[in-house]
Amino acid sequence: MSETEDAEKSKEIEKSLEEQVVADAAGEMGDVDPVQALAEESARWRDVAMRGAADFDNFRKRVAREREEAVRYSNQGLLEELLPVLDNFEMGMMAASADTSSMIYIGMDMVRKQFADFLSSQGVEEVPALGLPFDPNLHEAISEEVSDQPAGTVLRVSRRGFKLKDRLLRPANVVVAKDANEEKGGADA
Repeated sequence: MSETEDAEKSKEIEKSLEEQVVADAAGEMGDVDPVQALAEESARWRDVAMRGAADFDNFRKRVAREREEAVRYSNQGLLEELLPVLDNFEMGMMAASADTSSMIYIGMDMVRKQFADFLSSQGVEEVPALGLPFDPNLHEAISEEVSDQPAGTVLRVSRRGFKLKDRLLRPANVVVAKDANEEKGGADA
């Protein structure tokens, strides 16, 4: 065989293979237009890409929000452990208040002011309670007493509560007023 014959035979084989591939593709797609099939495939992959981009954007926003919250409340554990120390210190202040002119009391008062400044610089604030209506989200009722105040009013605070920014660190332990009629009604029953 000559080179010309080989070239012609090779072209015939290529043409035959191309015709077979086109015929197979047409057979697989049936009556579907190949351009339409490609457009549908392209639309499907575009949808997959858009969903992936949206999922990634939501993930990025969630991670940023969690990181911001972690930074914002990073001292929460330390502050929660510091509050009982503050309670004990204030009990010492009450005991030392008998002689407000003593150097011990004056020194303890300076430390109390430093505690208060430190807590406020960290975003800690006291939960308001005395004279306000009882709020179960901020207060923990330890008892009820009959009073001339409206029922549900906080009469005394036995342990102060604190918030870190907008998050509750510790609820205030309070004594709540109850109606005198409830006391009489309870005795009759």
